[in-house]
Amino acid sequence: MKRYLDVLRLLWSAAIAAELEYRVNFVLATLTSLGNLAGSLFGLFLFYRTGYTFAGWSWQEALVVLGIFTVLQGFSSTFLAPNLNSIVQLVQQGTLDFVLLKPISSQFWLSGHTISPWGVPDLIFGGILIVYAGGQLGITVSDYLLSAIPLLFGLASLYSLWFMLGATSIWFVKIYNVTEVLRGLLEAGRYPMVAYPTAYRFFFTFVVPVAFLTTVPAEAMLGRVQLGWVIGAGVLAIALLFIARSFWGFALRFYTSASS
Repeated sequence: MKRYLDVLRLLWSAAIAAELEYRVNFVLATLTSLGNLAGSLFGLFLFYRTGYTFAGWSWQEALVVLGIFTVLQGFSSTFLAPNLNSIVQLVQQGTLDFVLLKPISSQFWLSGHTISPWGVPDLIFGGILIVYAGGQLGITVSDYLLSAIPLLFGLASLYSLWFMLGATSIWFVKIYNVTEVLRGLLEAGRYPMVAYPTAYRFFFTFVVPVAFLTTVPAEAMLGRVQLGWVIGAGVLAIALLFIARSFWGFALRFYTSASS
């Protein structure tokens, strides 16, 4: 474990040093994050401005969901997108061979070999929004810590789905659009699941588990989540992590290296 942590430290230090050569990009990323958040707040405001509320969700509670969604976006931009989207490029260019030859788990390297600071503004703004709404709702520190459990489960599920989509590039090579479709589906997480019709709720819970990414952690933070949902999120996360690991090993059986 220590060896893997040392490798991560070296890789991330080099990645951040390279990215900080273009510091204006961080300013642009911050402005973009602010614009996206303002657009999300405006869209949510359109629902609530006439007194309408999502069933069981006040304005402040809906802000908690939006804050968690923004944090999720920041996590994806910082850790998932720069790493997992590169799988397609590595397969297409034949440079995946060099990854497989490294004396370290190929899945570990592909999942964490770089980091992008341009998602940090979303992490910060999402955290500020959660704290602001939580202050008005009287959310305690213990509530925040409790919600971290299903949130971590949700992040693990998201990583697994994204990694498996990236792994399919071994067969299909160019699948950039597929990952964009996943990111588009995740946009549904900016609102509580009750905002959608029953059929959509089923889809975003049991097909693409968006509900476990934002709504369940928000309900845990608000102290009204049922234990079954948290357990379900944990079981789903563990199952998807196992499936992703097995799927990667299966996919590599069909990989034809550039040198063969």
